[in-house]
Amino acid sequence: MSVRGKKSEGLEPGTTAVGTWSGGRFMNFGERIGEERLEAVLRPGDGIATVLTADTYGQGEADRMLGRAIAGVDRGSYSLVGAIGHDFYEGERVGPKGFPRFTDPRLRGADAYAGYLRMAAEKSLERLGQGCFDLLLLHNPDHTGYSSETVWDGMAALRDEGIAAAIGVAPGPANGFTLDLLDCFERFGERIDWAMVILNPLEPWPGELVLDAAAAREIAVITRVVDYGGLFWGDVGDIDELQPHDHRRFRPQGWIEAGNAKIERMRPIAERAGLTPLQLACRWNLAHPAVRCVAPTLIQEAGEGARPIEEKRAELAALPDAELTGADVEEIRRIGDNTGSMALKGASATHEGEPVADAWPLSPELVAAGERWGVDPERDLLPTPAA
Repeated sequence: MSVRGKKSEGLEPGTTAVGTWSGGRFMNFGERIGEERLEAVLRPGDGIATVLTADTYGQGEADRMLGRAIAGVDRGSYSLVGAIGHDFYEGERVGPKGFPRFTDPRLRGADAYAGYLRMAAEKSLERLGQGCFDLLLLHNPDHTGYSSETVWDGMAALRDEGIAAAIGVAPGPANGFTLDLLDCFERFGERIDWAMVILNPLEPWPGELVLDAAAAREIAVITRVVDYGGLFWGDVGDIDELQPHDHRRFRPQGWIEAGNAKIERMRPIAERAGLTPLQLACRWNLAHPAVRCVAPTLIQEAGEGARPIEEKRAELAALPDAELTGADVEEIRRIGDNTGSMALKGASATHEGEPVADAWPLSPELVAAGERWGVDPERDLLPTPAA
């Protein structure tokens, strides 16, 4: 990856990372652990040197918690990754959908995009007690966020001004946005340093479809949900054991049993490589040339047999420098194939009506971008009839 920004105060994102979405305090995965305990999990060191936050989590509270965790830690010893884009300053929360994107025309016009981005980045840094992000991501953009030159002028200005050493894009919150990322990489790839996508051996599709384009543009990739809803940690039981508010309850019926069965089929490969299942997932992701960083969710499960979240952190930190063979990578992909398993967000051939925050119709430009990378929206991005 080329260095496009000023010299970082810290490090570039490393191989393993932890995010403030872990620990159940700001995202509903597992038990809600105590503040001091989560701060200790997030604190850089002991094998993990990259920490991630997003300003919308807890409307700034996740920033403040991470700020306490990194206070006093040598700034040159870790990488600080932030994310901005949901406007909780002026926007009103829309239930579980969260706050609107800052590009919502009901909030502001394009002439105010750069000002919002600067304000949000500076306020996030203030809560963190820091002067610069090593990487700042555009968080969960809408269609405008992916396609607007004004947005990416604003993001690039933050790098030019030293507010961030590198910039990138983080689609979400659900899976998809394939054509939008491909088009974004083509339009603004010279400005974008990093991208974050969902990828793991049980969810290779659709994240894998953007990796070649990222590599061609020298855009490094962070992968999240590496743990597949916690299954690769090995302590997720029956879905009825999950708390009522747990986001994983929205997954299809039987996903735990089916996922665990596939992990068992992968286990001989993990054992041969000297890896735990979670470490196998990490190494499988990292076997893809564009992928530079893995950021699984550290979940404190409930009930008997639940592993302490600290133990999971140590397992991630101890990720061996073991490389999988090409045959292993292909076999894992074959076992975990999830093509067509869900309806995807972003541009879709099935979307009807006006664009909304996380879904919009196809355009000729998006279809053309897909064609250039071998992605046909009718063939490659629709759920199968049995899904």
